[in-house]
Amino acid sequence: MDYTLRPLRDFCRAERGWLKETIASLVRLESPTTDKAAVDRCGRELASRLEAIGGRVTRLPRPDRGDHLLAEFPPASLGAGGCGTSQILLLGHFDTVWPVGQLERMPLAEANGRLHGPGIFDMKAGIAVGMLATRALLETGAPPARRIVMLWTTDEEVGSASSRQAIEDEARRSDAVLVLEPSLPGGALKTSRKGCGTYEVIVRGIAAHAGVDPAKGASAIQELAHQVIRIQALQDLARGVSVNVTMIQGGARSNVIPDEARAVVDVRVPTIADAHAMDRALRRLAPIDARTRLEVGGGVDRPPLERSEAVVRLYDQAREIARELGQDLAEGATGGGSDGNFTAALGVPTLDGLGAIGDGAHALHEHVELDALPDRAALIAGLIQTCQTP
Repeated sequence: MDYTLRPLRDFCRAERGWLKETIASLVRLESPTTDKAAVDRCGRELASRLEAIGGRVTRLPRPDRGDHLLAEFPPASLGAGGCGTSQILLLGHFDTVWPVGQLERMPLAEANGRLHGPGIFDMKAGIAVGMLATRALLETGAPPARRIVMLWTTDEEVGSASSRQAIEDEARRSDAVLVLEPSLPGGALKTSRKGCGTYEVIVRGIAAHAGVDPAKGASAIQELAHQVIRIQALQDLARGVSVNVTMIQGGARSNVIPDEARAVVDVRVPTIADAHAMDRALRRLAPIDARTRLEVGGGVDRPPLERSEAVVRLYDQAREIARELGQDLAEGATGGGSDGNFTAALGVPTLDGLGAIGDGAHALHEHVELDALPDRAALIAGLIQTCQTP
């Protein structure tokens, strides 16, 4: 093993108790995206713990979402070897999909080497792992060549509208972005993610009495049914393009020809070229019944994280560090998006899925593998330490 990695690994393993306690403290503070008060309670605890390990924490206030947290570990805290002119960004979120009270239905519990709880895998354990990696660098006398910046956000689960600007601004200042979202099964990293979009298709028809004058009406629902078939035909799963009508609404009364109907369309695309092509196809939809009108809104608001040369270069470095630690580190793709999609789309080298190993994101069996987490922290610390970017 490389002599610089052994102390990092040994430190992380020795701090397993600290890691477990940190994870548990964050999980106990439930933080559903839509409950600002709850998210901010969790944020205050997280900020306190970040400050305790040497971070300079700035709250980024938001009126309708929880306040985001920016933690900087400046050169002074990194020792003489630290450099303040460049940085590595650790990125993630502490909002969850679970409502307050879910902890009573799926309590924090340890069994068979696993720690269970709402939001533990996606992704509070990843935050704690990133904190332990930073502690390892600060406390073993192995300061990295760049300063460490952490950005923990509060609205990733609902699209990151209030955090996207901060994410992109911080990414532009960074040499690389390490996303501590949960891993793929077995610990594999995510070297590509599909772009995600939501469209709304609205049909305007003509109302009429359904029994007396049906011919005078133009049914928005009937027209929408035709359009749904056209939309679904755009799907190409062999190429990784998925298009799904996920919600439909229309009509007001049982005896009235509906003059309005609408559908929500979920779009997932592997490349930005596919995103542009899908946008053109949806906006070219035309009515079959000339008496109706179509309106198409929305778009791909989370661009794809493509497996670029920069992504592969970071992955190769992580895989070599893992090999030194005695691990095999695979890679893979996922259809879900993360905030790493935004940073990768800017051309900033981005590696995703560096967080916890476990299973059950957004599911009742959500858990992390406790024994795997200290070495995961050592991997992150080693990658921060040795990260090479153009």
